[in-house]
Amino acid sequence: MFDPIVNFFTRVFQAIGRGIGLVIAWICWPFVAASRWYARRGWLIKGPIGIGLLVLIGLYGYFIWNTQRWTGFDPDYVQAYNLASRNLSAGEQVSAADGGDTTRTCGRSAVADVTADLVDFNVNENAWISSMILYKLGLFGIDWDHTPWLDNKASFQRGVNQAIRRTSIELVDTLGRIRGTSQIDQNLQDARGNLQFDEYTWYFGLNPFGPKTPTPSFYRSAIRDLNTFNDRLEACNAVFDARADNLIQFIDRIANDIGSTSAILRERSEAYNYGWFDTRADDRFWFAYGQLYGYYGILHAAGADFEDVIRQRAIGPLWQQTEQQLRAALNIRPFIISNGNEAGWIMPTHLATMGFYVLRVRSNLVEVRQVLDR
Repeated sequence: MFDPIVNFFTRVFQAIGRGIGLVIAWICWPFVAASRWYARRGWLIKGPIGIGLLVLIGLYGYFIWNTQRWTGFDPDYVQAYNLASRNLSAGEQVSAADGGDTTRTCGRSAVADVTADLVDFNVNENAWISSMILYKLGLFGIDWDHTPWLDNKASFQRGVNQAIRRTSIELVDTLGRIRGTSQIDQNLQDARGNLQFDEYTWYFGLNPFGPKTPTPSFYRSAIRDLNTFNDRLEACNAVFDARADNLIQFIDRIANDIGSTSAILRERSEAYNYGWFDTRADDRFWFAYGQLYGYYGILHAAGADFEDVIRQRAIGPLWQQTEQQLRAALNIRPFIISNGNEAGWIMPTHLATMGFYVLRVRSNLVEVRQVLDR
């Protein structure tokens, strides 16, 4: 009685098995053909090819290790700065008891310190993934960003770098000079130029053809420039203009920046609902996560640099709430990123969730700006 049904499902599973076998055979065929060709060659050919394969295997091992090893990653990294006990705005002068100019010191910029440390986290504590040769080559010519593997750290680093770049621009244009009329600080200008350098440059390139200075070298130079600026500021030989209007502009720029990221998340979430099979969802998610990770430290530092403004305008609780919203967003770290339908019940929608937190942070920043502008 049940024989026809059993036979039907048997044929179905046999067909599925044959299909899977054909796919595996298709994937393995180039490697099998290459191994047969290699076995028929002499040692004069086998030797160099074997050495090349060992080098390639070693490079891939190094690449995979660096994409999976997140050194220094800590969502609570701002606590290490202990800025709550500083009680000194950036650039605020503190003179010794004798009042002599030779003994005067000024407050360092926490924003510059955190920005330099974030760059150090990206290129010194970790390898900068986006400019590694195997990342640029992709998976058999397919961009790693179009695959579900080995690209999360690169997207996260670029998100952090987006926050760094935005901050470096504001340091040059407003924070590191007086009302935009004084001379641009050269150290900050050099740091901005280095941080705006292309994110994908390796030691050698084709357009233009020839050797190049890799991306991490420029970013390491920016660390030195930021630290030099802060050393000069501490010696009262540089400027950090911690005024309310500068803080308003800084908040505006950050709100606009993460607003653009929110639009990217919304577009991907609405246009593609492939769930766990959306190979670009993880790129969008980890870029947004890295951006919030960077701004969490930078805004925490800005709270210390603009301490007088925040106290005078009585926005301490609102500022603290903004930092709490940023920290809450950093708790979202799913093992696999899914871009499911918002009304679905099987596949989650992590992009919409991250977009919600991004908009919460932006809403708080807009509210802070409105209070400051009264």
